[in-house]
Amino acid sequence: MTDTAPAVVGDRNEHGYRSFRLGEFTFDRDEYFAHVAWPSGKDVLSIDAFLRALQRDVAWGFFYGVVNFDAVIGTVNHYGEVDLFAGSFNESYRGAGLDYVERFPHEDIHAAFQAILDDWTIEGFDPFAAPEETGSPWGDKQGSNTKAVTRRRVTAKRMVGVPGDEVPRSDATGHPVNRMFADVPQDEPDVEPEPGFEEEVCGFNLFAYLSRSDVTWNPSVVSVCEDSLYCPTTEEFILPIIHGNDRVEWFVQLSDQIEWVVADKETNALRARVTMKAGDVAAMPADIRHQGFSPKRSMLLVWENGSAALPRMIAEGRAPTYPVDF
Repeated sequence: MTDTAPAVVGDRNEHGYRSFRLGEFTFDRDEYFAHVAWPSGKDVLSIDAFLRALQRDVAWGFFYGVVNFDAVIGTVNHYGEVDLFAGSFNESYRGAGLDYVERFPHEDIHAAFQAILDDWTIEGFDPFAAPEETGSPWGDKQGSNTKAVTRRRVTAKRMVGVPGDEVPRSDATGHPVNRMFADVPQDEPDVEPEPGFEEEVCGFNLFAYLSRSDVTWNPSVVSVCEDSLYCPTTEEFILPIIHGNDRVEWFVQLSDQIEWVVADKETNALRARVTMKAGDVAAMPADIRHQGFSPKRSMLLVWENGSAALPRMIAEGRAPTYPVDF
């Protein structure tokens, strides 16, 4: 594992796209594919899948633990530094000696990924949107969509709608109700705080808030209580990354249905298939990877423990990988 310099940007190829080098990793795209290479191997991904995964990794700040783009490449967040790996969580690649990893300062790999995302996303394509809500990523370079790929993740400091918090309630977002949530009531609760508590007591319609989301698979933070984070999101089609946890995540299915494929984090061996319907609750342990499939746009509440101490505690065996003993 080595510390390396920021990305090097190459010339444009015959399709109009720039190449990029980050340490010993190189990134190239053509009309249909992203090509990623490292000293001991290479990987090819469909460009739509690559851009959707890259978008989440950038927007989430590399998230908790492992973000697998596919079964070969991805990132590991060390909260200040980030590993870019190939084959590290793939038993076959490790066994053949084809795995490779480099560690970068967070700001360097974030800037490199943002540059790739901006150059390779063409006009009309939005990597955050559901397939029916965006244009095509295919073909030669045609313009860009910087506004879409530089969206800021919505993060409340206390709770959505609380006076002084920067996140507005659904009626102030300016976003229309999504086509699949036309039946969601938009009324807001009546809150009558005692005098002197006007800035401490608040309420909002979470379903209305989520019904206006213009992105998929992008958890926003709607409430914060010390390390307890409520991060709901709307899901449609396929979760673009395969998430390898470094802490337990709780899932509460608020509407419709999501099917989860759960595998071992280190080997990718299948461990479970979970179908969650509205009202179901599940915990994803800290030693697995998971990917979701949502046939209809659905609402999911992800409950996170944001403690920075958890990954080390779990790695050292001082905290369990699962949430509860039955």
